[in-house]
Amino acid sequence: MSNILEVKEVTKTYSSHTALNNVSISVPKGAVFGLLGPNGAGKTSLIRIINQITGPDKGTILLDGQPLNPSHTYNIGYLPEERGLYKKMEVGEQAIYLAQLKGLSRAEAVKRLKFWFEKFEIKGWWRKKVEELSKGMQQKVQFIVTIIHEPSLLILDEPFSGFDPINANLIKDELLALNKQGTSIILSTHRMESVEELCTDIALINLSHKVLDGSISEVRRSFSTNEYEVIHDGELGAASTLYSIKSTGTYHNMTKSVITLGTNSSNDVLRSILTNTTIHSFRELIPSMNEIFIQSVTNSRNHE
Repeated sequence: MSNILEVKEVTKTYSSHTALNNVSISVPKGAVFGLLGPNGAGKTSLIRIINQITGPDKGTILLDGQPLNPSHTYNIGYLPEERGLYKKMEVGEQAIYLAQLKGLSRAEAVKRLKFWFEKFEIKGWWRKKVEELSKGMQQKVQFIVTIIHEPSLLILDEPFSGFDPINANLIKDELLALNKQGTSIILSTHRMESVEELCTDIALINLSHKVLDGSISEVRRSFSTNEYEVIHDGELGAASTLYSIKSTGTYHNMTKSVITLGTNSSNDVLRSILTNTTIHSFRELIPSMNEIFIQSVTNSRNHE
C-alpha cells in the first residue's frame, strides 16, 4: 500500500528543548492513523510541521509522494485541539470565509455548507454569532469547516473534546464515512478506546522520539504475553509442560482460569484440557491499547 504521508527523520528544536528527534512515520493511504503520546511528547510539534505552521530543522516530509509545499494546504484539513473561531462573527459568514481560504468559490462554499448544516441539523445557527453557541455547537461548526474542501488528508487533534456521547458518535460516524470514501485520517487523542474503535495504524511518540509504530493488529500481537482465559467446569487438572496456571476464580457457576502457554500450540493445550473438563470459552488475552500505551511510555522513560 502506498503512503499518503511520509515523515522522514524529522528533528525540531525550540531554544534548548528538542521537541522531535529524528522522527520517521508513514501513514498509509486510506488509514485511520493514531498519533499517540503523553502531553509534551512532540505530537503537536509534528502536526504543526505537517500543516506548515512551522518547519523542521532537519528531515523531509512527503504528501502523496511529493515534497510538502504551500499548495498542499488545499489537500489537508486540520482540526486543532484549541479551536479558533472568531467569537463576534456570524457562523455562516465565518464558515464561508474559512471555506474560501481553502480554495472554494463563495457559491460552492455556500452550497456545501448548506448541505452540512442541514445534515447536522444546525441550519438555525447560520446567522448566530459564534459566542452565542455552546462549546459542542462550536465544535460542530469547526468540524464542518475542516472537511468542507474535501481534503485527501484529515488531521484531527482531540476531535471529541467537548462533545456529549451522542454528538461524539455523530462525528465518529462521519469520520468513518469519509474514510470509507477514501479520506486518510490522522487522529491525535489520549482516548485509547477511540484508538481501539477507529484506528487501523498507530505511531507512539514519547520524549521527542518515536517508540512504537505499526498496524493495530501487529502492535497488539507484538505485546502478546501468551496468556489465555479459560471458562470451564470444575478443575483444569494439574499444570503441565503445556501450560502454567496464573490465576483461578469463579465465573457465574463456572470456573475462570488464566493460563500461560509453554512452547506448544494453543490447539495442543486445548486438547489436553478437554480430557479433564468441559470448556465453555477459550480466548487469548491480548493487551489493550491502553495497556500498551502505558507500558511503552514507561519503558521509554526508563531507558532515558
